[in-house]
Amino acid sequence: MKILFIPLLASLALPVHAAAIAQLKAFVAGTQTVSAQFEQTVTNQSHREQAHGTLEISRPGKFRWSYAKPFEQVIVGDGKRLWIYDKELAQVTSKPLDSALGSSPAALLAGNNAIERNYILKEAGKEGGLEWLSATPRQADNTFQSLKMGFSGNTLQEMRLSDSFGNTTLIRFVAVKKNPAIPAGNFNFTPPKGVDVLSE
Repeated sequence: MKILFIPLLASLALPVHAAAIAQLKAFVAGTQTVSAQFEQTVTNQSHREQAHGTLEISRPGKFRWSYAKPFEQVIVGDGKRLWIYDKELAQVTSKPLDSALGSSPAALLAGNNAIERNYILKEAGKEGGLEWLSATPRQADNTFQSLKMGFSGNTLQEMRLSDSFGNTTLIRFVAVKKNPAIPAGNFNFTPPKGVDVLSE
């Protein structure tokens, strides 16, 4: 069973001891593009799955989340639509971006600047050498219930998500680059020939 998500990341140039909420706000206000590698672990009562890949963001509303292992999957937000390509299933799913993301972590980090309009933010203390915050959507969301973000110095190091299906997702970020030049074409997606396309 594949359990893949669309959580996104941030890199922040702030003082080492800045509180997590201040770092998040600075990222949203000042970071237009981000690239990174990630390692993801999803667990529930009966299952554990690990994956890794790369992530690119161009705010607002554009991102490319590419899983390399164990299954090849590409998730692209082109500013208008969300595209999910599963190579193993030879299937593409396409949805309007706004309705697909809602108040998800992707909307928080790749969307507009209205963080506190959509989320309740709280400092969550220190753990494992990181400064943590929690972000809870103000409106019920059918994809995730809680999100924590852990910062060390200038960079978001980890995200922890709990969803409505009983899954807990831990994402660790490495090789994070803030405001890199990313080709605009990286956020376009054309379904490969011969795949099934499910569109809403």
